[in-house]
Amino acid sequence: MGDKTSVFLVDDHEMVRLGLQTYLMLDPEIEVIGEASGGREAIAAIQAMASRNEPLPDLILMDLMMPDLNGVETTRELIAQFPNLRIVMLTSFMEDEQVVEAIQAGAVSYVLKTVSAEELVYAIRGALQGRPVMSGEVSQALTRGLRKRAAQPDDEGLTEREKEVLLLIADGKTNKDIADELHISIKTVKTHVSNLLMKCELQDRTQLAVFAHRKGWVKNE
Repeated sequence: MGDKTSVFLVDDHEMVRLGLQTYLMLDPEIEVIGEASGGREAIAAIQAMASRNEPLPDLILMDLMMPDLNGVETTRELIAQFPNLRIVMLTSFMEDEQVVEAIQAGAVSYVLKTVSAEELVYAIRGALQGRPVMSGEVSQALTRGLRKRAAQPDDEGLTEREKEVLLLIADGKTNKDIADELHISIKTVKTHVSNLLMKCELQDRTQLAVFAHRKGWVKNE
């Protein structure tokens, strides 16, 4: 691969992946080394690279909305296993909460698919330097999303996924049960539990269960 920047593509639309490859091939310093049509396939591919002691991609371009595992969850899972990965979210969607969750999951940047090839390459180079690159509208969405969370102290700043995990804990589910139900790894579940304990300032799962009931988030059947 030499000194080229290696990029891995994750998108459930084949034509999008083909278009991205065509765009990126215009830059002689970038090389697409692999692709996946979904989150689970992407995780398996990166794990396989690691198991063969192959160099991991310098950067992953990640779609947001995918049928098997969305981009936020895929990013969170990959970063949990490979903390040094650089991931740029590339999507057509720009809801405030989606932008916040993507960045909190570990994405370096959040880029819309409407950008030009030059802007995409600029975002890639920025991400490799650890520099977030976002358009003005994406930055505004991030700011709005963070402000909305700050205005909702009762939620303790929990993400939607963390709330799901919390409710399953309150229902007496084990980490394996939660992983099976949410289709994520046990390691990712443990990360969510650790985040919950930290955000809620609690010590164990029992306290988390009591906390969820006290907040009125658990529906008694």
